[in-house]
Amino acid sequence: MNTPPQSPIRIGALAPLSKPGWDEAGRHLLAGLELAVSDSDIPIELLVRDTAADPDKAAAAVDELADLGVAAIVGEYHSVVARSAAARADALGVPFLCSSAVLDTLTEQPTDWVARIAPAQSHCWQVYADFLLAAGHTRIAVAAQPTVYWASGTRILRARLASRGATLVKVGITAACAGLAASGATALLLLVGTPEPAVPIVKAVRADPRLADLLIGAPAGQPEFAEWADLLGAEGTGIPFLSYLPDRLSPLGARVDAALRERLAGAPSFVAFEGYDTIAVLGEILRAHGTDRKTIAEAWPHVAVEGTRGPIRFSRVPGISGSVWQWAWPPVQVVDRDPADPSRIRVLYSAPRS
Repeated sequence: MNTPPQSPIRIGALAPLSKPGWDEAGRHLLAGLELAVSDSDIPIELLVRDTAADPDKAAAAVDELADLGVAAIVGEYHSVVARSAAARADALGVPFLCSSAVLDTLTEQPTDWVARIAPAQSHCWQVYADFLLAAGHTRIAVAAQPTVYWASGTRILRARLASRGATLVKVGITAACAGLAASGATALLLLVGTPEPAVPIVKAVRADPRLADLLIGAPAGQPEFAEWADLLGAEGTGIPFLSYLPDRLSPLGARVDAALRERLAGAPSFVAFEGYDTIAVLGEILRAHGTDRKTIAEAWPHVAVEGTRGPIRFSRVPGISGSVWQWAWPPVQVVDRDPADPSRIRVLYSAPRS
């Protein structure tokens, strides 16, 4: 084991901390990262950079952080932004531990430099499809914006649903209600950004008496954050989304939950726990293997850490393009905001643990 360093180890941290990024997600991610740094028994200095959901800004931040001599880079929430950061980190030979982005293809080629805490989209969105099927939905509409992330999610959902005899149909974003009324769908999935156009779509659907029994779903987690409840109130409840928390927190998870509530002045999202687990993993590698970039990357398959949501180990997962080192798998739940109390998150479905 290496002797713990005495001077702070510089670690780069990427997060969307301003619009058009999901800045509330970025704030939760950063809270988790910072809490884990304060809990660490080795000195770590976070060099935080705001990506603002901009892939080019993320790539430039990786360049800057690499020049500053960071041992590794962590973080990011938006998948397309994380993919840009991962590609640049791979090219520069800087370890990148991705906290929250789920898009399967983080790198186009296999790499030893990139590992990921969050589940891959092809895993967690299949869980969401299984939830819909278990709830009896066999004809499901989707309103999707034309981006790589939403297109990938649509493909995953369609394939999983079709394999079990269900159908996915597309409806327009600007005239969703008319398309829904004619589609025969019993559920609508919002594969769109928030607050625009997600919030106006929810308001329109909720106000349309033809769609009174329609389930609205948001697998990407738009209802997770307080802004959603602030903008929609009761109209934003009962909309299932994906969350990566266990049914019951471990003692470590419960302690971290309490500390995060103090930092955030409210309930932490799963993104905050992803941030904490990221530093827990990296801290163990730094403690055991030192600060050399190549040595850190070589340690991904050998690390074993008790995270806030279970034991974390990395492996190569067949079928995930790019062949990054992946935690397979974090817990996956489908949850929603309780109509009786919009501040309360209800667990609707939990994926079986492998």
